[in-house]
Amino acid sequence: MSSGGGPCGACKFLRRKCMRDCIFAPYFDSEQGMAHFAAVHKVFGASNSSKLLLTIPPNKRLETVVTLCYEALARVRDPVYGCVGHIFSLQQHAVTLQAELAYVRARISTLQHHLPLPPTPSLADQIGACCSNISSSVCMDTSLDVTGLCDMLDQQLDNSDLHTQAVHFISRH
Repeated sequence: MSSGGGPCGACKFLRRKCMRDCIFAPYFDSEQGMAHFAAVHKVFGASNSSKLLLTIPPNKRLETVVTLCYEALARVRDPVYGCVGHIFSLQQHAVTLQAELAYVRARISTLQHHLPLPPTPSLADQIGACCSNISSSVCMDTSLDVTGLCDMLDQQLDNSDLHTQAVHFISRH
């Protein structure tokens, strides 16, 4: 039985009396557990889930239930790929972020090589100055991608006196 004295979420979903030794009671509370168990039941079935839990050592059952719930909810959302679809999506996102990071590093390297040497401000100061010239609504927009920010910084740099100084410095040397 669940800690509240009523049936656990699994027994509530199955509309049966929750026994003292219910395998599901420690993991599916009477409030939120019913929704999670509904997904587990739909994907794996109550009988298969209880048999599986009985074969797992008690100290590993919580991890098993969390995994069952995660996979079941993922299968309900995406019946074909389940959690593998979510993993694939995260991997693609990581690849995209790595490509953006490589682009930003290349742009920073290019900017560092084309800007005048000291006593001019550091690249971070220059970027900060350029960013302060961009309207604050653009700087605060968290959906702005890094590539777009670099393009705006390049545009600001092209329009600034710093760019003119850099061109004169390079042409003299």
